[in-house]
Formats: sequence, C-alpha cells, structure tokens
Amino acid sequence: EAKARMQIAVPAAIFIIFTLLMLHFGRLDRTVIIMLALPFGLIGGVWALYLAGYNFSVAVAVGFIALAGIVVGTAVVMTIYIDQQIRENRPSNMKDLFEDIMHGAVLGVRPVLMTVATTMIGLTPIFITEGLGSDVMRRIALPMIGGMVTATILTLIVIPVIYYIWEGRRFKHTEINKDDQEAQPHEA
Repeated sequence: EAKARMQIAVPAAIFIIFTLLMLHFGRLDRTVIIMLALPFGLIGGVWALYLAGYNFSVAVAVGFIALAGIVVGTAVVMTIYIDQQIRENRPSNMKDLFEDIMHGAVLGVRPVLMTVATTMIGLTPIFITEGLGSDVMRRIALPMIGGMVTATILTLIVIPVIYYIWEGRRFKHTEINKDDQEAQPHEA
C-alpha cells in the first residue's frame, strides 16, 4: 500500500516542482535547466544508500522527495544569479556571455554553499544520536546528504555550462553571419 502511494506521491511532487518553476520563470528552458539538477541529486542519494547498505523503503522515498526540493532550490538560486547578471549587462558576444555567466555563478556560490552546509549540518545529529526512531530518520536523511554532494557539484559547475551552451546559440549564429559578411568583400 505504501509503495502504491509513493508511486503517486513522487511523480506528483516532481510535477508540482515543475509547475512552480514554470510559474516563476515563465520559460521552459530555465525550468528544464533547473530540472536537470534532479538526476544529479538522485545519483548521490542512490550512492549513499548503496554505500550504507540500505534498501529502498518509504522512509528513503520521503528522503528523496525532500532532496528534490532542496536540489531544485539550490539550482534556482544559481540560475537567478546568472539571469540577473545577464539582464544587467546584456552580453553582445560569446566572450561577454561567458564573463556574465561566470560573474553570476561566482555571486551564486555563497548562497548555494550556505544552503548545502546548513542542510548537512542540520541533518548531522540524526547520525550521531541513538534512540527510538533514529533508524527511520537515518533512512530519510541519508539520501539527502548523498544527493546534496552531487547536486552541489552540478549546481556550481554544470548549470553555468549548460546555461552558456544554451544562451550561446544565439551568439554563434550572429558571429557566423558577421564572419561571412566580413569575408565576402575580400573575395570580390
């Protein structure tokens, strides 16, 4: 019965996250970039479960749902900082775009790391204490800690790269056209 409920709850949670991101950003591309953080977080959670020798359970599923929210939150923070930098400077070529994304990503490092650190520090007592319910709480917290490690790497490195590739497409076309126009008078 619990497994059947989780088969509804997990996709419903992902759908709600996707819908809220679409409402906030109003753009499918930003929403997809942020949703790419979910698999990276899940990978870390699965590794943590494997290394600890835990089986999948309802408590673990609850931990993965909570992890999804935290991972998406950190990805949103990074994307907002990069978007803000792009809006303020309006890059005109690939070099400006790269510099704006790097500057926005650097500004986003501190809030992302603070979110990750406070989450991990807050979950640490669960692994230190012994007592009634601690075993269940560990199964909730472990996927969150494992997922935060891999999701942080994604948020700090991969999201700016994906952002650069996606936004750089519009500059590549203009730079190619500009190179073609400059080359034509010399040929004549």
